[in-house]
Amino acid sequence: MGFTARPPFLPAAAFAAALLLRAGFPEQWAVSYSGLLPAGSPGRPASRLPPACLPPSSALLPKAAHGWSLLRAVAAGRSGRLHRRPPHPGQQPPVQALEVLTSSVEYGLQDLCKLCIKFIKDTLSVEQVCEALQAAVTYGQTDLQQHCLAFIEGCTAAVVRTQGFHELSDVVLARVLRSDHLAVDELDLVQAVREWAHVSSAVLERPVSEVAALPVQELRLPLLAPSELAMLESQNQRDLLIPAESIAAAWRSHALKKGSGVPSHLCRPRRGTRPRDHHRHLDPHAK
Repeated sequence: MGFTARPPFLPAAAFAAALLLRAGFPEQWAVSYSGLLPAGSPGRPASRLPPACLPPSSALLPKAAHGWSLLRAVAAGRSGRLHRRPPHPGQQPPVQALEVLTSSVEYGLQDLCKLCIKFIKDTLSVEQVCEALQAAVTYGQTDLQQHCLAFIEGCTAAVVRTQGFHELSDVVLARVLRSDHLAVDELDLVQAVREWAHVSSAVLERPVSEVAALPVQELRLPLLAPSELAMLESQNQRDLLIPAESIAAAWRSHALKKGSGVPSHLCRPRRGTRPRDHHRHLDPHAK
C-alpha cells in the first residue's frame, strides 16, 4: 500500500527517503536522499543523487542512527517489515515504485519523482510496462510515456498478452494503437483488443461496444485480407466490438482497390504487419 500522508514529525526529505525504501531502492540511495548523514560521508556519497529539497538543518531528526531506524519503521508501514528488491536492469520493477511515483507527484517531491522515473525506466519489463505507461499518462510524465511506448513497440506481441495490457484505460490503449511501429500483425492486434474489451466490459459492467468505442477507431481493418475480414465480421456478430460502418469501409477499400473513404493512417501498415497482396492498392503513391 502507498503512503496516504506524511507523518507530522518527519521532515519532507526524510519522508522521501522512506518512500524510496518502500519502493525497494538501495538503502544507500535513501540514506543519501534523507539528509540524515552529511554529504560525502561513507553512507551518503555527494555525487549519488541530485540535491534534495531539504528543510532547515534544525528541523532534521537530531541523531542519524535514531532517524534511520525511524525511516525504516515508516517504510515498513503496516506490514512491520521492509519490502526490498534490488533494482537490476531487466528485472521487474517493484509495484511499490509506481506507488512512490504517485506520492512524489502528490507531495511535489520533484527530485524523488525524477529518481523514480529513472528507476522505472531502468527496470522496465514486459509484465510491468503497461502499468508504467498508465501511470505516466495519469501523472503527465511525457518522458516516461515515450519510453514505455518505445518499449511496447519493441515487443508488442508479448505485451498484449499481459494482465497490464488488459487493465489499460481506453484512452491509453487508443494512444498505443495509433503507433505505426507496433511489432504485431493487425489480425493479432484485433484479437488482443477484443480480449481487452471483454475484460473491461466485465469490470466496468458496460457493453463491449461501449467500452471499446475509442480504441477500435484505431484498428486498421483495411489491412486485413478478405478471408480475414469475413472471419472478423462473423465474430463481430457475437459481441459487436467493431461498428458495422467500420467493417463496411474496409470491404469498400477491397472493392475499389484503394483506401477511398478511409482515413489514410488506417491504410498504413505497421512495423509488424504481415504483407498481403492487396496492400499495394492501399499505397497512395502506388500507380
